[in-house]
Amino acid sequence: MPDTADAAAALLAATAQQGPGDTLRILLLVSMVGGALLAWFLLRGYRSGDTAGDETAADGTDTDRGRDANA
Repeated sequence: MPDTADAAAALLAATAQQGPGDTLRILLLVSMVGGALLAWFLLRGYRSGDTAGDETAADGTDTDRGRDANA
């Protein structure tokens, strides 16, 4: 059984020297989640409040005169 113990010790030593693999994997995952949250936060400001659609008359004039065009 000493071969198994030596092999296990060698495998454990090799996994300890893998480098920054786990750290980079976590960093990549956190960056992707953060990017998705940032995109959601920025794009939700472009959403218009009304879901009825564009209210224009047949001649192309705006029918909702009470709404501020700059809002």
